[in-house]
Amino acid sequence: MNSEFFDALEMLEKEKGIKKSYMLEKVQAALTSAFKKDFGSENVIIELNDEKKEVKMYAAKEVVEEVENPSTQISLEDAQLIAKKYGVGDTVNIEIKPKNFGRIATGAAKQVIIQGIREAERSMVYDQFADNEHQVLTATVNKIDPKNGNATVEIKKTETLLLKSEQIPGEVLRENQRIKVYVIEVKRATKGPVVAVSRTHPGLVKHLFEREVPEIYDGTVEIKSVSREAGSRTKIAVWSNDENVDPIGTCVGPKGTRVANIVDELGGEKIDIIKYSENTDEYIASALAPAKVLSVGVDAEAKSCQVIVPDDQLSLAIGKEGQNARLAAKLTGWKIDIKPLSAIREKYKDELNF
Repeated sequence: MNSEFFDALEMLEKEKGIKKSYMLEKVQAALTSAFKKDFGSENVIIELNDEKKEVKMYAAKEVVEEVENPSTQISLEDAQLIAKKYGVGDTVNIEIKPKNFGRIATGAAKQVIIQGIREAERSMVYDQFADNEHQVLTATVNKIDPKNGNATVEIKKTETLLLKSEQIPGEVLRENQRIKVYVIEVKRATKGPVVAVSRTHPGLVKHLFEREVPEIYDGTVEIKSVSREAGSRTKIAVWSNDENVDPIGTCVGPKGTRVANIVDELGGEKIDIIKYSENTDEYIASALAPAKVLSVGVDAEAKSCQVIVPDDQLSLAIGKEGQNARLAAKLTGWKIDIKPLSAIREKYKDELNF
């Protein structure tokens, strides 16, 4: 090992961000372990001198009156030939230069450096994606497993898996296709960081609106809630902090271009943009759009409500297989019981005058 070794560590620090001092500690430990194993001795000491750019090996020997084990002991007389300061019981480090020193040292150092690079790259990938957790990133589809439908996608030169369960139902992905994915979670693992991504998560829709609508990005318009059944329908509740800005019109965009771009990214998924209201009755009525609501009666303690709609609006309010009502309940956080006006008339026909 020569000065090139130390120069290489400096380059690693600059290019990979691995601290030189950290790598020197790792290499020193690896060399010590390698030589102890090779020489069958526990008294080997490896010294890496960064300033002089040299590596030296020593045998630590105890100073004794009478030597019984030459590999671990040195006589007082011999020790004082090295330095007069030594006395019985002291330890003397004697430099040794075995024939295969260079080969063993180079091999051990190489392994440590390779491992160090791997660890650094994994750490960098983790740090890179940890900053993007709960964000939307652009991914390129590399390949699709024909057996289970899982897609291998590449994000920032790193491959990860987009599970079939996290793909939009009915969506057909193609190799080399560029898609938007939501980063659910980033966690460390033995073989490197695991990046969990999704195209079904409600966060995908939320962040697509943040990207597409400048007023959401700058805080003029807020997204209060999102409920989604991927591939079919999404409801999103928005609010404006400026009375002169219409939150719904802003999200729809000129000639519907903004929402259309998001719908295209989601493969045609329908999006209902709802105006959020602090008034629970108004909010729930809006959430059931496109159905028209006659009245909303709330039970605040149970956080449930009864909604009355015209008879011809009942199926629209409930939606196909209950989807509209289900999404409205998720959006508002309230249990919603929808009744047609005729049922209420019948129940209270003696008490109410309709």
